[in-house]
Amino acid sequence: MSIADVKKVTERKMQKSLEALKTDLAKVRTGRAHTGLLDHVQVEYYGSMVPINTVSSVTLIDARALGVQTWEKGLAAKVEKAIRDCDLGLNPSSQGDLIRVPMPALTEDRRKELIKVVKGEAEGAKVALRNLRRDAIATLKEMLKNKECSEDEEHRAQDEIQKLTDRHVAEVEQQLSHKETELMAI
Repeated sequence: MSIADVKKVTERKMQKSLEALKTDLAKVRTGRAHTGLLDHVQVEYYGSMVPINTVSSVTLIDARALGVQTWEKGLAAKVEKAIRDCDLGLNPSSQGDLIRVPMPALTEDRRKELIKVVKGEAEGAKVALRNLRRDAIATLKEMLKNKECSEDEEHRAQDEIQKLTDRHVAEVEQQLSHKETELMAI
């Protein structure tokens, strides 16, 4: 493994951490409905848990409501229960074949609670980035110990990995700031 490989692998992993953060932040609702909101909801389907979008279609009814249309008649009750039991605080109601999922308005307290959740997600992403930096630096030190690179090369690579980490942490901060602004908008 070369220094360039270590940098590429580290950058790829850091990018995946950012994508995971984006996905987690998208789950935190802002009072507006969007179809990706229910992506992580799991429904029991013939004895196994599957994502809601594999047994139904999720559509946008209006800015404050989602519609969930199951593909099998008997699944509606299970889908409704799964939505109710998920951690989003939603209260779905059946209207014939369609399950309507209204988005309740966010109170000031709930907004502050969600900001704490978002900050926790961002901190988790930063910890993951720092762990990746630590692992990369440990690999570089191992390469130096095994005389696969010179001290100068190892030091230069450490600086580059630190800059890479700083850039990704700044991106996390930017995403956090954007989500906080989105949550506090009424």
